[in-house]
Amino acid sequence: MNPNNALYSFGAILLGVVGISFHDFAMQWQPVPAGFPIRTPLAYVSGFILIAGGAALLSRKGERAGAWLLTAFLGLWTLTLNLPAAIASYTHIAAWNSPAEIAFMTMGGLALLSSSAGELRTTLARIARIVAGLSACVFGCAHFNYIDFTASMVPAWIPPSGVFWAWATGAGHLAAGLALVSGIRARLAATLLAGMMAAFVVLLHLPRVVAAPDSHVEWIMLGVSSMLAGAAWLIRKYAA
Repeated sequence: MNPNNALYSFGAILLGVVGISFHDFAMQWQPVPAGFPIRTPLAYVSGFILIAGGAALLSRKGERAGAWLLTAFLGLWTLTLNLPAAIASYTHIAAWNSPAEIAFMTMGGLALLSSSAGELRTTLARIARIVAGLSACVFGCAHFNYIDFTASMVPAWIPPSGVFWAWATGAGHLAAGLALVSGIRARLAATLLAGMMAAFVVLLHLPRVVAAPDSHVEWIMLGVSSMLAGAAWLIRKYAA
């Protein structure tokens, strides 16, 4: 097992299990229209693909196939579901946040693929780094634009205040994004970004799932945040 894949793999498997358990797609992260034909069976297929890809990453022999599967599948989400929805509401930064999250997750898989891509290694790593950086900039802008909502997500026991951390994490996303896009201190930026995102998993999303274990959206956010943190680590390892 490659320990660098662990959190990314966990997030993918969790999203798959959540999709199957709730008989549905991942809400705004997979905005499949309610009346879409055979929607529920397709949600099951989506769940099994995520589980298969995540599980394959746990094996040295299977990690390349798992990375291909997740990169292709998440890329398909981005191009067919998230990007059209964002373009339809292009003036609202919130419309770009979910596409940016899925794109960032996709770039984690691409970064892993780049490690065994031969002559294409540098090119794929650069694409992963730049797209991930642009996505992180979107995260930062979303934090700033919806500062009250972001602050409300911060546990009350964390000093000094939710508003402080909303601004601080927004600035962290933006700074890391600019570093990744420019290539200046990109490895340090990816390391710090991975740490910040992992902190979100432990301090924010795990407690919210414990507090509301029947909530579909809380389980999705735990899976998404885990994949984001795992993707940041893979970008740090292979693309920065």
